[in-house]
Amino acid sequence: MEIAEVRGDVARHSPALRLLHWLVAALVFVTWPLGLMIGFVKDDVKLDFYLVHESFGFLILWVMLVRLGVRLTADSPAIQGPAIERAAASSVHGLLYLFLVLMPVTGFLATNAHGFPLKWFGLFTVWSPLGKAPDLAWALSAIHEWSAWILLALFALHIGAALFHHLVRRDGTLYRIL
Repeated sequence: MEIAEVRGDVARHSPALRLLHWLVAALVFVTWPLGLMIGFVKDDVKLDFYLVHESFGFLILWVMLVRLGVRLTADSPAIQGPAIERAAASSVHGLLYLFLVLMPVTGFLATNAHGFPLKWFGLFTVWSPLGKAPDLAWALSAIHEWSAWILLALFALHIGAALFHHLVRRDGTLYRIL
């Protein structure tokens, strides 16, 4: 088990968890806007946008699975504060993990159900358990799209809480992940 670092009076997450946190954040801040832009690009480049969006999404899935493994095996500092804040923080974190896995899975399966196998960054085709399934494709696409908006709301809550702790409370909460 990797022990969380303590600096001053603030216990930090393990270096591996901090790295994975910021890697996922960076990947999402690239992938989410690409997905949103697909509806606005010309048809001659639309497939290129899909390829990059889907490839980054698939990468997020695997990084999140590694992150879950690290989270389950590394000691993490306890969340500080009143019980209601600890419950809210735990709920938002749990939902972030859930949607950061659900989104790429539903996107990957929707792509395949629409009849387009994932060609990861154009390098190789990723096997899918689904073949072309138009009736299922639309449901998976809807779950994927709704999940994107839910994830955006969760990110806003997460970032808002981090900034609140840093700028208003001036406690070490933000430093735990830096």
